[in-house]
Amino acid sequence: MSVSLPVEQGADYIQAEPLVVQPVTMRTDSNLRSYWRKVWYVAIKDLRIEARAKEILGVMGAFSVLSVIIFGMAFDLRVPRSAMIAPGVLWGVLLFTGVLGLNRSFSAELDRGTLLALLLVPVDRSAIYLGKLIANLLFMTVIMGLLLPVMLFIFDVNLFHPWVVLALLLGIFGYVSVGTLFAALTASIRARESMLPILLLPVLAPLFMAGLTITGATIDGRTFSSIQNWLGMLVAFDLIFFTAAIMVFDLIWEDV
Repeated sequence: MSVSLPVEQGADYIQAEPLVVQPVTMRTDSNLRSYWRKVWYVAIKDLRIEARAKEILGVMGAFSVLSVIIFGMAFDLRVPRSAMIAPGVLWGVLLFTGVLGLNRSFSAELDRGTLLALLLVPVDRSAIYLGKLIANLLFMTVIMGLLLPVMLFIFDVNLFHPWVVLALLLGIFGYVSVGTLFAALTASIRARESMLPILLLPVLAPLFMAGLTITGATIDGRTFSSIQNWLGMLVAFDLIFFTAAIMVFDLIWEDV
């Protein structure tokens, strides 16, 4: 569209240069490499904030270690073998420690007033979810690496077994996949600290049942045939809920 602007000078009119008006377009890259680069930027943002503030890993690490010590003192004189309670302590501590980190995933954005700016970034909302998931996954993996030697020291149970580590990694991935989605869902609720575990725990029941069974069977020295179905349950849980979270995450912020 062009607009001619007449300029009056005495009795003559001078034809001005036509003013070309063009629509403003925002440049966005739609290729896969650009998408994953934006995912990585979201994850790096959270990791850099954590490196400066140290408000997530410090709390999660202290809580997990203290919980293992308290459980060790509580059950030391009540059970004949510490291996009987080690799987339950490990997965229970991971469960409640993870809630602390997931609560801060989106609530920290609200506290800093950066959530709206994050949602206004010209990127698919699933990239925000994946970036948050990667950061939470790294936090939980660090806590897992901290817990295993603590469990060895307190309960004298060696959990550095390939099947136990595989079950923990699969369980953490499924936990974080669901937890990141629910953390976004409850971020704007005033009672989000209490609502997140109430919504999250029932959904995670199959995952922790499978993880407990695999860990206990491995400690007891059972064969792979006794845990293969439970491993399949973990894989199926991860695939189903990760795919569902990717599909519905955009609907959470539809009105924002």
